[in-house]
Amino acid sequence: MVSKTDVRIPAEGGVELGAWLFLPDTAGACPAITMAHGFAGTKEHGLERMARAFAAAGFVVLVHDHRNFGTSGGDLRGDIDPWRQIADWRRAISWLEARPEVDPARLGLWGSSYAGGHAIVLGATDRRLRCIVAQVPTISGHEQGLRRVSPDAAPALEQAFDEDERAQLRGEPPRRQAVVSADPAVPAAYRSRDAVEFYQQPLPAGLWENEITLRSTRAARMYEPGRWIARVSPTPLLLVVARDDRLTVADLALAAYERALQPKRLTLLPGGHFDPYLAQFPQAEAAATGWFREHLLDPA
Repeated sequence: MVSKTDVRIPAEGGVELGAWLFLPDTAGACPAITMAHGFAGTKEHGLERMARAFAAAGFVVLVHDHRNFGTSGGDLRGDIDPWRQIADWRRAISWLEARPEVDPARLGLWGSSYAGGHAIVLGATDRRLRCIVAQVPTISGHEQGLRRVSPDAAPALEQAFDEDERAQLRGEPPRRQAVVSADPAVPAAYRSRDAVEFYQQPLPAGLWENEITLRSTRAARMYEPGRWIARVSPTPLLLVVARDDRLTVADLALAAYERALQPKRLTLLPGGHFDPYLAQFPQAEAAATGWFREHLLDPA
């Protein structure tokens, strides 16, 4: 049996992070895994299934929403700063290791997509973590931007960024755009059919809005977590890559894996960016659970 509890984690600036805590039916202090979603996602976007699988395998699991999203606090809803999210996640790690149900010497971290990039940065900079799983991770915001935005459209996007910055100087709120839209007339971060379907899956009312700040996209295009990947070692790193990923771009992840040092492992799955949550979930879950078992339950 696995129990699930809603919890609140105090973060900087008086913000509280909304989270789920899953406890396995196991006596004593257990190894633990901390999880978070990617760009503009919430924990309701498919993470409970993975968290329950980890808890059933004997792990305490914490799944939090990033500030400004879901059940977490934050006054500027839909605003995404990768470095603020990393700092908040570090606070969540501190909260988790202090729990009486947790063995603080056996902590693992799982991040997907944008948070897969965060997993790489945290793995390189927080040695409390005994192993890392980065699923379909962001490697280079710059390179991803070159792939997803055509050269003809790039000048208009840069102009929109600059106009937003000038407007904020005048005291105006940050300008906004959709997270997903198939309509080319609507400014949006993602346009592919699979992204539209994934983000707009049915969720409880009020937990997700199809809107982010425009400056979140500028920050994403500046974010380079792949530069940290060689520094994750000696913390064990599992990279889960989808062969046909066109959002975080499979070849960037495979090249980053080559730069990573041992101990490391690559799981290459068929399908696109969202298939590890969907059609390829059994394979993605088995790879991650096996990695955590190896390094947290039965460490060498």
